[in-house]
Amino acid sequence: MKVIVITGASDGIGAELARQLAALHKADGALVLAARNLDLLNQVAAQCSALGARTLAVKTDVGVQADCRNLVAQAMQQFGRIDALINNAGISAQALFEEVKADDLGWYEDLMRINLWGSVWCTHAALAHIKATQGSIVAVSSLAGIVGVPGRTAYSASKFAMTGFFEALRAELKGAGVSVTTAYPGVVSTNIRYRGLNAAGVAAGSSGLKEDQAMSVQECARLIIDGMQRREREVVMTVKGKLGRWLKLISPGTVEKMALAALKDDVKPKA
Repeated sequence: MKVIVITGASDGIGAELARQLAALHKADGALVLAARNLDLLNQVAAQCSALGARTLAVKTDVGVQADCRNLVAQAMQQFGRIDALINNAGISAQALFEEVKADDLGWYEDLMRINLWGSVWCTHAALAHIKATQGSIVAVSSLAGIVGVPGRTAYSASKFAMTGFFEALRAELKGAGVSVTTAYPGVVSTNIRYRGLNAAGVAAGSSGLKEDQAMSVQECARLIIDGMQRREREVVMTVKGKLGRWLKLISPGTVEKMALAALKDDVKPKA
């Protein structure tokens, strides 16, 4: 039996990862699903159970270290092993830095605690168990973790931090038989940006990115699962993302123009 822990599993990419993994492993798989919204989480768990997977829903706020430890403890108590951890939980934000008031900067720390520290805490709690199964660790980052995106200073900072942490961890675990895969989605059709924070640190309710070519959540989840199964180092999901990564080394100004072009006109920085 393969036991997979997924954070941020109540909606969006995390919920779709759970459904696809349930269909893939069926009776041979067990999913431990974590999120703050237990009602939505139970709905996803029911969908996965209907597909044949054993499930355990654990209410978890990854921004609280004790919750991360509890998640892993419950997974071990229920199933006795962990084969994979998918660090998917996260929160977005969109605000020009100059528009953020000094009194509101605290939400930058909140974002870092959820996006970075939530992944660090969950990974640390599960690490010994994953080493025991020579399993897999997945970090769902963002193209904003490769290229700094204007209007995403806080979000890019948290995702760049994830990139550095998991890159270093990958090297540390090379001899332990544990794979570490970092996924870099671009714009995906989920609600995360609408729930993301604005300059005042409250839900923006809208997206500042052009979304006419947004990737479906189904395709995004499939690419992440394929990368995990192949034990790939990284999964960069779009042609523009792959181009931007390498173009950044030889023509960073061009990449900045590409990043600005991805913004809607009404949220672009004024001269």
